[in-house]
Amino acid sequence: MHLRCLLPTFALTLIATAAFASNPLKIKTDKGKVQGAYTTDRAVRAFKGIPYAAPPVGNLRWQPPQPAAKWFGTLNAKDFGHHCIQTNSFPDMVFHDPGPSEDCLTLNIWTPSHAHRGSLPVMVWIYGGGFVGGSTSEARQDGQFLAHRNVVIVSMNYRLGIIGFFAHPALTAESPHHASGNYGLLDQAAALQWVRRNIAAFGGDPNNITLFGESAGSFSVSSQMASPLSRNLIAQAIGESGAAFHSSGLGYPTLAKAEQDGAAFALAAFHTSSLADLRKLSPDDLVHAATARTTPPPPRFGPDVDGYFLPQSVPDIYAAGQQAHIPLLAGWNADEVRSAILDGPTPTTAASFTATAQKDFGANSDKFLSLYPANSDAEAIQSAGDFVSDRFIAYSTWAWLEAQVKTGAAPVYRYRFDLPSPADKFHHANSGAFHSDDIEYVFGTLDSRQEAHWTPADRALSDQIQQYWTNFARNGNPNDPNLPTWPTYGPKNNWQVMHLNIRSEAQPDTQRPRYQFLDSVWSKPE
Repeated sequence: MHLRCLLPTFALTLIATAAFASNPLKIKTDKGKVQGAYTTDRAVRAFKGIPYAAPPVGNLRWQPPQPAAKWFGTLNAKDFGHHCIQTNSFPDMVFHDPGPSEDCLTLNIWTPSHAHRGSLPVMVWIYGGGFVGGSTSEARQDGQFLAHRNVVIVSMNYRLGIIGFFAHPALTAESPHHASGNYGLLDQAAALQWVRRNIAAFGGDPNNITLFGESAGSFSVSSQMASPLSRNLIAQAIGESGAAFHSSGLGYPTLAKAEQDGAAFALAAFHTSSLADLRKLSPDDLVHAATARTTPPPPRFGPDVDGYFLPQSVPDIYAAGQQAHIPLLAGWNADEVRSAILDGPTPTTAASFTATAQKDFGANSDKFLSLYPANSDAEAIQSAGDFVSDRFIAYSTWAWLEAQVKTGAAPVYRYRFDLPSPADKFHHANSGAFHSDDIEYVFGTLDSRQEAHWTPADRALSDQIQQYWTNFARNGNPNDPNLPTWPTYGPKNNWQVMHLNIRSEAQPDTQRPRYQFLDSVWSKPE
């Protein structure tokens, strides 16, 4: 009698276990089970808001990410987690999540419904936003459409601004690694490690991870490739507009400089050097102080050369050949910040541009003006737009590509995104191919951009870019027989650049002397 009573219960347990194992929306991670949802067309499974680290709150503020706690039962993974507290979100950033929080270290996964365990290439996305803003919940970064192309897409939230990049002598002193300030980059590395441990269950190949990102996300990719904590986790890398290389003062500061700035800020804003006091402050108080209009202004809280995540500066690590020796695909947009000249408060003229060149480049100004000519007002406007974009982001990306060609021991591919975008809610018709313009093309999310009037050429280019990017993620080469041939970048191929446009084609780099000149001026020790 007793045995007969037990059998149905045992059988029900077996049935429930089998049902769970066969349910593609329920996946077991190393911390617990998660349940996702199908996208509208049921071709993709989405898992959102999965904790990849413990909430970095209380005494864990300004600490490296700690392991997430295990949970019991099944975690509902159908909605985005909170975006991280930030000091600046940009006008075109529209988030679809519960709002800001320090408890924000979550990631999202989009995987084809038919994916078999460990079978597909993985693309891990890092959003941009200057290390002060951003979230995975933007519609333009929705991974479901790229996932249609037989890849697994992952995105993670990481700490930003003063919460993510505050360095201080007391933080360095309490650290077993004698480092402080790079908590946002450490978050990214922790997310990569989580992917390596868990992604097979979602259909991804843990040995074929492509890290890709735009702007600060691209800076991050170049940094993760350099860090001993993460460089061995990445099989391929894609950088869109930006790298952690010198660009007129945009290199990462030393730990000593970041500590000095952080300590001075804490004393000026809060009259304390006590970590206990600083950790008791509300995030709102920190953000308010970090964005206050004071004299001197608050420091810009971003990555530093901390001696742990980055044992040396990023350029030095690449120069020594100590970065990841993996295929790299990188480039930038033709008109990154040209609108700063076109919309500037003071019109650019030949005389004003020449005067600026003489002020900024001194004895090198004649050489500068031979590369950025200003023989007429119209020519000066063109050259000024070229230069502000080079100084802002293009030069640093070029320097990264060059460094990987020299010491990376793997194929390198360079692009320029040339197709001017239609006007939209935030950009006028003269903005050209502006900074961040490429994101919707890469993700296949053109329709997420408000008020833009897309043409068939835009949709065709988006399709082409998605093919190139996912081909590259699959095997380290963007080419296939159905696409225009994309040669590797380097001296053997006359430094060929793929121009992504209505008719995409590769051409030798005609602007190489410009970047070599800037390199001779800007490439100096930190």
